[in-house]
Amino acid sequence: MPRFMKMLNNISRSQAVYRQSKISADDLYSSQYAFVLAICREPGRSQEELARELCLNKSTVARTINCLEEKGYISRRSLPNDKRQFSVYPTEKMLSVLPEIRAASGEWMTLVSEGIDESELEIFNSVLERMEKRAREILEEQEEEK
Repeated sequence: MPRFMKMLNNISRSQAVYRQSKISADDLYSSQYAFVLAICREPGRSQEELARELCLNKSTVARTINCLEEKGYISRRSLPNDKRQFSVYPTEKMLSVLPEIRAASGEWMTLVSEGIDESELEIFNSVLERMEKRAREILEEQEEEK
């Protein structure tokens, strides 16, 4: 069996180090970049929706959201139909760092995929999409069993 999970994790950790060196916001951690991208892509999402998209447990999302709110990157509003649930919105501070995060991510993809044929990248992406879909299905099945 290939060690692709270990390799993917190594690539991901390397990307985190690379992006951290390129981002001027020294109060943001690489683990929070996915939140920035997800929140800016679709403002107003609930913490539960973020947890599902990012494949994180609700307590991790809540802690990260609290941290981002304390640092002034997001604002939360309670949902009208459920005051215990919050929708999350980016602040100007988050929107100002978004272009840097996107640029660093794009640079990383260009660098790491250098010398790899476009057709190979398409096949690789297709396989990873199918594996991601299956991973999400497994988590949903696990959640339903609880």
